[in-house]
Amino acid sequence: MESKLVAQLESLKAQGLYRSRRIIDDKTVVNFCSNDYLGLAKNETVIAAFKKAADIDGVGSGSAHLICGHSHAHHALEEELAEFTGRERALLFSTGYMANVGTINALLKQGDSVFEDKLNHASLLDGGLSSSAHFKRYPHADLNQLEKLLTGASGQKLIVTDGVFSMDGDVAPLRELAKIATQKSAWLMIDDAHGFGVLGKTGGGLVEELNLTQNDVPILMGTLGKAFGTFGAFIAGSETLIETLIQSARTYVYTTALPPAIAEATRASLKIIIHETWRREKLQSLIAQFKTGAAQLNLPLMPSDSPIQPLLIGDSFRATKMSEQLLNAGFLVSAIRPPTVPKNKARLRITFSALHESEDVARLLETLHRLYKLEN
Repeated sequence: MESKLVAQLESLKAQGLYRSRRIIDDKTVVNFCSNDYLGLAKNETVIAAFKKAADIDGVGSGSAHLICGHSHAHHALEEELAEFTGRERALLFSTGYMANVGTINALLKQGDSVFEDKLNHASLLDGGLSSSAHFKRYPHADLNQLEKLLTGASGQKLIVTDGVFSMDGDVAPLRELAKIATQKSAWLMIDDAHGFGVLGKTGGGLVEELNLTQNDVPILMGTLGKAFGTFGAFIAGSETLIETLIQSARTYVYTTALPPAIAEATRASLKIIIHETWRREKLQSLIAQFKTGAAQLNLPLMPSDSPIQPLLIGDSFRATKMSEQLLNAGFLVSAIRPPTVPKNKARLRITFSALHESEDVARLLETLHRLYKLEN
């Protein structure tokens, strides 16, 4: 087995697809690859809420929710997330991956069908694949193909999509998907991990921005480790949905609950998301500045209005080289390569935060222009 694994690793290196962890040290760089879109991960109010709760409850929950791990902090956060999303109930999960896999598996059985956008996050795809349902993928945002696949499908039908796609930065045609789901008597589930906090008047995500309700999108998933700046995830929906997940989602039942201190920190960040609208306004201003500058410099930016701004490079070796060159110039930008993205679609995934300044964006554009000219 050892020799086979060595050969596999060497093959990845030869293709420019070998992944290495970068240890973040004391070197001063501007981080343009974090999902901390609103700059809350190191917010003093959020940190203070965490410390206060940790002093009382410690740093671990000690058990699963259904044993003795469900604290007042967890319950209060679930109620506040339900109100924030305009839904009857919300349920906390320890990670977004667990929320997606657990929810899809809890809702589907053998003979059912699940339909997923081809560019969905790996956790959604794994949820569909690990369920006993018929698993079908449709080309990215291809509504016509989705309708064809739905026609004649057996059992309960579940349509699953990202809200903001994590590698391309574009958004799902959610309003149209909701109509198709209604017409075809299917459930609709959205993973709005990259929309929460960023989109919508109060940061309620793509569903809020499009003014869609629980009836339109019955299953809503959001993560807490991105715009919220903390950790974990949640599913929001009807009373019946949440009770079903409590009884049947194995990734909820059989795992330790989030630390109560994380829940309290998230309650603090939720208040900031709702009330400090300047963070979203500044974020949109920075995105507009970058897009305008990239267009003027003829940089191959992929179409996106979100904080995720992918710069298409193509070759994996070249994307990795440019990422290292950017680091040497004082910018942390990750190279994204297959299989995370399609073959020959390697890119620099540039993300923005409300903590960035206009000067940071200008310097990044200047550096990207210089490096791109050198590579061409």
